Amino acid sequence: NQLILDNLKSDVALVGNVGSYIVDSGGKRIRPVLVLLSALASGYSCGKNHQKIAAVIEFIHTATLLHDDVVDLSQLRRGRETANAVWGNAPSILVGDFLYSRAFQMLVEIADMDVMGTIANATNVISEGEVQQLANAGNSSLDEQTYLEVIYRKTAKLFEAACECGAILAEGDRAAMASYGKYLGMAFQIADDVLDLKGDVAVTGKNIGDDLAEGKMTLPAIYARDHASPGDEALLREAFESKSSKKFDQVLDIVTKSGGLEYSLEKAQENCDLAKKRIQPLQNSDQKQVLLNLADFSVNRNA
Repeated sequence: NQLILDNLKSDVALVGNVGSYIVDSGGKRIRPVLVLLSALASGYSCGKNHQKIAAVIEFIHTATLLHDDVVDLSQLRRGRETANAVWGNAPSILVGDFLYSRAFQMLVEIADMDVMGTIANATNVISEGEVQQLANAGNSSLDEQTYLEVIYRKTAKLFEAACECGAILAEGDRAAMASYGKYLGMAFQIADDVLDLKGDVAVTGKNIGDDLAEGKMTLPAIYARDHASPGDEALLREAFESKSSKKFDQVLDIVTKSGGLEYSLEKAQENCDLAKKRIQPLQNSDQKQVLLNLADFSVNRNA
């Protein structure tokens, strides 16, 4: 956290104010923690580059949050107003750009081409995922395969990169650690999409029903659409096409009775199990155990 704050410093006061507001707002810090854990679980024991890469990953994640909240017109994140709600859209976008560029300045200091390549690729894929998601807003015919492609790009890719970078530093098994991160990220996002329907705003710190208001067909809704009666299917389609948050209770009822929530959590659990399987060959350590616990947490959390 101190490294993050040190690298937020700027001669432009607004940059530091907005950046600090987002970073200080909390969050689970799962992505940077994954860098630390994957490096140490893979045998890294010399230097502090794992901390620098962890900060880089958090900057990139924070930049995506700033941009996402503008695109999604979000007003609440982590239990308080979003930066765009406080300062406006333009400062949020520009400070997001600052965080991206600062992240790559720090990568140059680390001077590891494999790490730089992994993070540069991840950043590009994340951008593609965000555009793909935006293009599908209001598309009530979105299929499960396309949904999985979107969440891999916009969420799981950064988890994957965080874990792979840790393994790169330790000269460990990059493929295994990257796969763990990918499946962990998939489980995390599917569970997040379930929480958007049945979570508690006081616990999640985010408005419930945002996906419906943004016209995002997530896995619970996709499953419900494909298993609902013709009347319920029509209501679901109309609600997501019109982005009608007023129909949230009806949508939740249809998703619940169709088994969409249970199906989605089963898919999240499948990804959790795949993540844990990929790191079983690692030598036993406290860090490995925490990675295993994180996989379980990704599915069984309430925020």
